[in-house]
Amino acid sequence: MLLVGLGNPGAKYQNTRHNVGFMVIDNLKEKLHANKISSPCNGELYKAQNHYLLKPYTFMNLSGESVIKVKNYFKIPLEEIVIIHDDLDLPFGAIRFKKGGGHGGHNGLRSCDKHITKEYIRVRIGIGKPQHKGEVASYVLSDFSKEELLILENELIPHITNAIIELLNGETLEKITSLYTIKKPKTNSK
Repeated sequence: MLLVGLGNPGAKYQNTRHNVGFMVIDNLKEKLHANKISSPCNGELYKAQNHYLLKPYTFMNLSGESVIKVKNYFKIPLEEIVIIHDDLDLPFGAIRFKKGGGHGGHNGLRSCDKHITKEYIRVRIGIGKPQHKGEVASYVLSDFSKEELLILENELIPHITNAIIELLNGETLEKITSLYTIKKPKTNSK
């Protein structure tokens, strides 16, 4: 299986909303004891048993270029590709799993769709959305708040990691969806 976390390379993007896919891959590579390997792609590639973990370094808008290189080089079937990404259409903390679908304006998904078609597995991580449409670019490239980072690190990323490990161990997407989907995230009421 090929697990791809979408994001942008470089320290200035490390804690941005757009980089939540990279954050999940970083957690997975620790949990799976993955080793970094050289590859024909422009990105960081790790291997754990017969699974690959990829952080494309093509920047978000060209993510599919890196994914297709790894897919073709290692002959990974489309149904064994999982793309982990931020989703503006879900509230912060919501998590959804699905196969196929549209890109919803997400340029990283648009690039993946162009290079490998739309029929891969998606892990959608809600980041909320700005008040005005014109603020989308600055919003996705802004850092999570300290409170959001704590929730990500302590709750959401471990939750997603557990789901993906079950998927790697042969659990069906339907079962993962029923067990790990979070539709309405917990909110702190004051």
